[in-house]
Amino acid sequence: MTELNVLNSKFESKEKIKVDFDFSPESINVPVVHQVVKATLAGRRQGNAHTKTKAEVSGGGKKPFKQKGTGNARQGSTRSPLMPGGGTVFGPRKRSFEQKVNKKVMLNAIKSVLVDKQLAGKLIIVDSLVSTGKTKDMATLLESKNLMNSLVVTLDSASLVIRAVKNLRTAKGLGVDNLSVYEAVKYENLIIEKLAFEKLTNKLV
Repeated sequence: MTELNVLNSKFESKEKIKVDFDFSPESINVPVVHQVVKATLAGRRQGNAHTKTKAEVSGGGKKPFKQKGTGNARQGSTRSPLMPGGGTVFGPRKRSFEQKVNKKVMLNAIKSVLVDKQLAGKLIIVDSLVSTGKTKDMATLLESKNLMNSLVVTLDSASLVIRAVKNLRTAKGLGVDNLSVYEAVKYENLIIEKLAFEKLTNKLV
């Protein structure tokens, strides 16, 4: 059982909440976090590079020259990889780079990131984030608290907070259901609404 501080919308201390899992350095699983981050980046690769083989290149129905007497090596098709304009051998093909990540592995990675952020003093739980949807106001608030490099996580993915953070270069907003381990690792601070944090930790216990 661990007690964590909860701040109000102005990032001032408000209350404490208890979490059922252990926030010790031993509970951080670095290889699992690396696996999930690697899988996330692999899934973002397009894999659109595609070359045509001899069978896919158009033409080539006619023998380019007679079998004997030319001094050249015999050829049966102008689409041969040996001929100009022919097919490509062992070239790149369209493919998916997605890697499967089991649910338990993903949850373990999320827990590891939360523990790491907490131990580093970079986990900020806010009772409720309030925003008008204006980027300028959100930037002023984060800058005043030295939290410009932050991932902001809300309970509702359609929150005005996410809209306000959207145009900030050094920050990003996500709904708790779309939380990305890669994004959590990428940004220095993790700012999360209390209800979003409780929803997340209920999955981890």
